[in-house]
Amino acid sequence: MDVDLDLGIPRGVLDSLPDDDGAAEQDIRRAVAGYRQALEEGFAAADDEAEAASVAVDFLEYAEERADIYDEFVPELRAWGQSPIYAIAWRDLYIELAAQVHEVDWLAERIDRERNYRLVDDGIRFGQD
Repeated sequence: MDVDLDLGIPRGVLDSLPDDDGAAEQDIRRAVAGYRQALEEGFAAADDEAEAASVAVDFLEYAEERADIYDEFVPELRAWGQSPIYAIAWRDLYIELAAQVHEVDWLAERIDRERNYRLVDDGIRFGQD
């Protein structure tokens, strides 16, 4: 299935990085390129919109989990007297990438359906144990 998805790095994320040797920016660029490739490959392998939505939800769950992890680092780093700027940049990146996936018109509706399906499926599975 052919899905037009153009993940980009928000300028604010790149602007928030300190002026260093550019290693953090390169890491972010490589990560986004890898996510884009993984999503495109997953969408290409999908037989229909429902399977494509499943691929998108897998990525969204990953991105949301990573954003939460980095968000937890922020107060911890501050408590230790360290700058949380990198944790904030990565957290914001994952939030922005998830928002970009949600912006694909037909996919947004399918994402909601897939998430609801997973909630019900998990609830049924957990209720049987």
